[in-house]
Amino acid sequence: MNRVPSHILPLPVGYLAIQLVLGLLIGSSTAALSQTVPPNPPRGQPQIKVPETARTKAETSSAPAKEKSTQAPVSGGGEIIARVGGTELKEDEVKALVAGLNPRDQAAIARDPSLLAQMIRILLANQLALKEAEAKHWDQKPEVAAAIAKAREATIIESYLRSVSVVPADFPDQETLQSVYDQNKSAMLVPRQFQIAQLYVTSGADGDKAAEEKARKKLSEVQAKLKQPSADFDAVARADSDAKDAAEKGGAVGWVPETQLRPEIKAAVIGMAKGMVSEPIKLEDGWHFVKLIDTKPASTLPLADVKDQLVQRLREERANAMRRAYLGELLKKDPPAINELALSKVVVAPTP
Repeated sequence: MNRVPSHILPLPVGYLAIQLVLGLLIGSSTAALSQTVPPNPPRGQPQIKVPETARTKAETSSAPAKEKSTQAPVSGGGEIIARVGGTELKEDEVKALVAGLNPRDQAAIARDPSLLAQMIRILLANQLALKEAEAKHWDQKPEVAAAIAKAREATIIESYLRSVSVVPADFPDQETLQSVYDQNKSAMLVPRQFQIAQLYVTSGADGDKAAEEKARKKLSEVQAKLKQPSADFDAVARADSDAKDAAEKGGAVGWVPETQLRPEIKAAVIGMAKGMVSEPIKLEDGWHFVKLIDTKPASTLPLADVKDQLVQRLREERANAMRRAYLGELLKKDPPAINELALSKVVVAPTP
């Protein structure tokens, strides 16, 4: 059976801290320009198709507009949270920076506040490194100065392009939203789900005959217990399953979409009635007894459940269309001259 996908597990402490610090170091100087990155669509879900009418309308309305930013400002007020050398990090700064994180990272910090403390320590260490580098005039090294200049240009360009591609607050209207939903219903399909529990018996170390014999003996004993007329799968799983985390819950795995089940598990579960327990299913790690508790048929998510995601994606598409239209107008006013012959010589043919 597939393990729980890694993208829904808490981030490792070190990884999250590094991601937070990168966001702070890059984003703190351009806080007013940053925006929250939207969550990715569910795995396997096709890209939402935006009607041509909506796209065309966007590309013909790329004039600058004003819209209030949802990004929390870095005010630098409140109690001092941390200090190193002459650098202080205040309460409001920390709140604003955490507010700019995606919901997944915010949830990880809520579960384990020590992540925030670790992030602050790494941030302050980087500030010390910055001071040391500046004292050595590191920013005056030609390659560093060039990188700084490029970063400055990129920041200015990105900020300006955002200012000319602000989406009207009332977009999309209900009619557009309903139309996009109707055209993408296949992407809203939730696959059939199975509520299952499992009892796992490890096969032992490869090549260890004694361990393999012990495992097969345990397998026979567990199988005999489960075949008893009054067998209690929950109790047997708690007592005998080698998957200790699940064993503490009577082997409960929860609801699993059929698309996430191993083919061997799926083949067994599909032919079972509620309450049935499978014969042992041999996988590379051992044997799995699976109990089918309940089933949910495939269904289509209603518009109300996906409205927020659709609105966000349509607004992103409109902003991108406005940006493309604006850049296209600039190129019309001042057409670039490209030496195609010289350009072709720049591209090196791949080595056979």
